[in-house]
Amino acid sequence: MSRADGRGPLLVLAAATLWGTAGTAQELGPPEAWPPAVAALRTLTGGAVLLAVVVAWRGRAAIATVARVARGPLLGAAAAISVFQWAYFTGIRAAGVAVGTLLAIGSAPVWAGVLEALAGRRPGRRWMTATGVTVVGTALLVLGGSDAGAGPDAGTTSPAGVVTALTAGAAYATYTVASKRMVDREVDGTAGVALTFAVSGVLLVPALLPHGVAWIGRTDGLVMIAWLAVGTIALAYTLFAAGLRSVDAPTATTLTLAEPLTATVLAVAVVGERLSAGALAGAALVTVGLALAGRGRRVDAPADPTPGRAVPDR
Repeated sequence: MSRADGRGPLLVLAAATLWGTAGTAQELGPPEAWPPAVAALRTLTGGAVLLAVVVAWRGRAAIATVARVARGPLLGAAAAISVFQWAYFTGIRAAGVAVGTLLAIGSAPVWAGVLEALAGRRPGRRWMTATGVTVVGTALLVLGGSDAGAGPDAGTTSPAGVVTALTAGAAYATYTVASKRMVDREVDGTAGVALTFAVSGVLLVPALLPHGVAWIGRTDGLVMIAWLAVGTIALAYTLFAAGLRSVDAPTATTLTLAEPLTATVLAVAVVGERLSAGALAGAALVTVGLALAGRGRRVDAPADPTPGRAVPDR
């Protein structure tokens, strides 16, 4: 791979590390902030910041090109990230920062492999082994729960939180596949991310209505949304889009293992969560399974890659 290609995994890892701060940011924000409303404000604000940056630096033509050349992948990515935003923050609130993030992001590589299989790419033995290890680890993680957390149900993992977090994982894998198809059409990656989140923000507007957003006027509310919008969307997704130019979708979802690891460290060090021995064993197995999934070829590569484009190492 070229030097630029070699930076792809590092860019994805950097983005994932920034994403890993999102759950802790929400927990440190106003307790009355409804998770879907947090997701909506994060998306609206982050999308607006990205659009402003793209228009200022590259002009409106970059945005128009994405809408014209990659409309299908754009709409797919926007719908998927909307579901992810809602399910991710809701799952974290129900299952805890560490467990919720591990389930949401830890399941994404498995979902990505399933999507590849549905697209006609047969999963290899390594991927099957990795999936088995990850499933066992996830089961231990869910059954182990956490020893402490927020709220009266601390020490248990909500079944609804588990399902919601796994839904977030499926939505995230779908977003990754759609985003990969979008950048493969040679559109401006940052413009694609900006337009994706602008559309997603509009889709999430109804989430602002049920409980109100008066908490946004508080200092902790403003700081939370500012960081979520700028750090975990504007910057992180720009890095992710750049990395996708040289990293395939299944591998990208594996590299995002940095997110749950970051979230787990912050959950223990900052939020005060404590994982049980069973949950720690499950987290270790999830780590092993996803690391295994990221090595070598996970799915069969196309027989005739597009001329002039490097085929990412698998």
